[in-house]
Amino acid sequence: TWWRGLPSSSSHALVGGLIGATVLAAGAGHVVWGTEAWLAGEGLYGVLKVLAALVLSPLVGMAAGFALHRLMMFVLRAAHPRINLSLRRMQYLTTAGLAFSHGANDAQKSMGILTLVLVIGGHLPAFEVPLWVMLACATAMTLGILSGGWRIVRTLGFAVYKVRPLHALDSQLTSAGVIFAASALGAPVSTSHVVATSIMGIGAAERPKKVHWAKAGEIGQTWLITLPAAALVGAVALLALRPFVN
Repeated sequence: TWWRGLPSSSSHALVGGLIGATVLAAGAGHVVWGTEAWLAGEGLYGVLKVLAALVLSPLVGMAAGFALHRLMMFVLRAAHPRINLSLRRMQYLTTAGLAFSHGANDAQKSMGILTLVLVIGGHLPAFEVPLWVMLACATAMTLGILSGGWRIVRTLGFAVYKVRPLHALDSQLTSAGVIFAASALGAPVSTSHVVATSIMGIGAAERPKKVHWAKAGEIGQTWLITLPAAALVGAVALLALRPFVN
């Protein structure tokens, strides 16, 4: 997906890989699907809760981006073009907010997986995330962001819709709000897809015909394929590593 410049979801990949490895190692019955709890009226739980968050968050991001941009266009309808300078300056704050929300949601997933491995391996007596795991995940995420990913930046900035200062501001506000809300609910979401769909919503609110819907379709296909593909890779990785473990 990086080579094609398409944003993908680490959340989908982590969940899919974990499901694939668990099903192969212990059977589907050992996966907490959450369907029984939902049918019993106990709410969303387990895999079902995760999937619901991954499915709904891009849709919410698109709808919220559409609504916010319509509102901002109305509020700024008589504004002078010089306002773009102020909008760019405001993005220092909105970018920081989006980055913080990204770390608050994405880093937790890696911490959870690493802590789970430590508990299963007998290195931790209880499921409590050690400080060094927090620091390692935060460092890895920071280095990953600093490493570039310019293909994906170009896709989100130009290939879906030509982003201007107001579009960027609205996308960052929308995405940060959706991701913060998901984190408060304990639901993992894909930052990449929330940002991408918020841009689609913003473009649809302003000039729907200028949105590159073909590229949006490619992103949607990646969104659908990532989880099952990661499940397959997780199962294959377990098969490959099993002879070397115990």
